[in-house]
Amino acid sequence: MKLVRHLRRAVCASAMLAATLPAFAADVSLLQYEGPDRAQKVEQAAKKEGTLTLYTTLVEKNLRPLIGPFEKKYGIKVNVWRAGTSRVLQRAVTEAAAGRFEADAFHFGSPQLEALHRENILQPVQSPLFSELIEGAVPAHREWASTVLQVYVQAYNTDKIKKEDLPKSYEDLLDPKWKGKLGIESEAWLWYAAVLKQMGEAKGEKLFRDITARNGMSQRYGYSLLNNMVAAGEVPLGLTVYSHMPKAAKEKGAPIDWFVLQPVIARANGIGIARHAPHPNAALLFYEYMLSADGAQKLFADMDYVPANRKLPSPLPDMRLVLADPVAALDEVDKWEASFDAAFTQGQRP
Repeated sequence: MKLVRHLRRAVCASAMLAATLPAFAADVSLLQYEGPDRAQKVEQAAKKEGTLTLYTTLVEKNLRPLIGPFEKKYGIKVNVWRAGTSRVLQRAVTEAAAGRFEADAFHFGSPQLEALHRENILQPVQSPLFSELIEGAVPAHREWASTVLQVYVQAYNTDKIKKEDLPKSYEDLLDPKWKGKLGIESEAWLWYAAVLKQMGEAKGEKLFRDITARNGMSQRYGYSLLNNMVAAGEVPLGLTVYSHMPKAAKEKGAPIDWFVLQPVIARANGIGIARHAPHPNAALLFYEYMLSADGAQKLFADMDYVPANRKLPSPLPDMRLVLADPVAALDEVDKWEASFDAAFTQGQRP
């Protein structure tokens, strides 16, 4: 089932059950505090709480390298509940609607964080670290902040395609030599919407329909799966994988590499604090650890993610990135999902 349908279902459930939410406000004193002794106060209050619970979609192999240094430095235990995007979203909304407040913080995609904001599940934060983040990393309501950017790149199998034969633009994919060689992640409509908004909607819609009608398009569910299919040669050229995936596979010896076609689209992942967090101060300390250049941001960069903190070098230097709009992801899902399906389903090969 498609992610947007899970999102709609979760949001609808929250709306129907919103009346059950207790009418009390979270303690936001330190979340909004801006005094000179802020850091000391936050750390003391967090250590007093001693623990926090994080709901996340972070890749399991990255969890311990990210969380371990925080636990060691502060002596605060991070309890993690990890699942796929739709399950994290659904659990967050369902628990809030039922008046169960177990999560302290959430880390996953910006469209899902924006959905939690709309359902009154997050609370605003005023952090001095916001000034270090890239433009657009924090929405005006301040109920979540970007931690990393997932950058969509194009990956190719180096045994199947020579570097000198790579396309220079999406228009080049109309060439018959790409027949039966193209693949796309089956829910990459957020990338598609951002590309068309840069390219021109009518022009882009026609272009991708023509590419698929002429040369076919293999759809694969999951960015990791598409990346693996490229490495295996099943899909010689994948249009939508995240930049860190082919790089990691290449370093392990797989016949894969990546390049970019303009415009280069990125999607933010971020962190937010639950409005009724049982441990708001520990959640705040962890929140700022995730945004800090000396904390998780450096670790994210070491994993080849693009960090949101401008103090750290990007693994994709000198590349102009266009951020996909999480608000549009919620407001225009029907339009873009329908357009994406119309463009890429026709002529698809299994």
